[in-house]
Amino acid sequence: MLFAVRPIVEDDLEMIMNWRMSPTVTAYMNTNPKLTLAGQREWFFSLKGKETVKYWVIEVDNRPAGMIYLVDIDHEHKSTSWGYYVGEKKLRSMELAISLELSLYKYVFENMGFEKVYCEVFSINEGVGRLHQLCGCKVLDIVEEEVEKEGIKYDVTHFGITRHEWEVNKTGYHYNWIEFD
Repeated sequence: MLFAVRPIVEDDLEMIMNWRMSPTVTAYMNTNPKLTLAGQREWFFSLKGKETVKYWVIEVDNRPAGMIYLVDIDHEHKSTSWGYYVGEKKLRSMELAISLELSLYKYVFENMGFEKVYCEVFSINEGVGRLHQLCGCKVLDIVEEEVEKEGIKYDVTHFGITRHEWEVNKTGYHYNWIEFD
C-alpha cells in the first residue's frame, strides 16, 4: 500500500465534514459536531496564514482516507500537539497508523526542529494509547472526567515524546515513511 499526505484544499471540505461527523470518528473525539459546508469553508479560509496549525489529507493508494494535523504549534517553545483520524473504515490499518505517527514525529523533530510533541486520547481508547506508546510516547498524565460529551464524562490520557526520545529510538522502527510538506 502507498501512504501519502497532502495539504487540504477547498474541494476536500465536504468529505472532511462527513468524516468528522461520522460516529466512528466522533466516538473518540472531544465533540460530536454538527457541521455545515458553509461553516467548513469559513474554517478553511480562517487557516490561511495561521502559523499555529497545519492540516493534511491522508491518502492510501491515492484515495483520500482521513486527516492528520498539528495544532497549538508553538515556535517559541518548539512544541506542538497532533491528532488524526481515518474516516474511510476500509482504509484503516495498523501499518497506516504506525507510519503516520512515526513519519509525523520525523517531520516535527527533523524538519521543523521542534523539541516536544503532545497528543491525547480518551482513556477508553486503549488500542490507540498502546499505539502511541509503541511509537515512543510516554504517558504524561491522566485527567479524570476531563471531557464531557453529551452528558458522559471521559478520562483523557495525555502523551508526549521529546526530540531526544525520538533520536534514541528512531532507528529501531520499520515503517513506510510518509513525506509531510
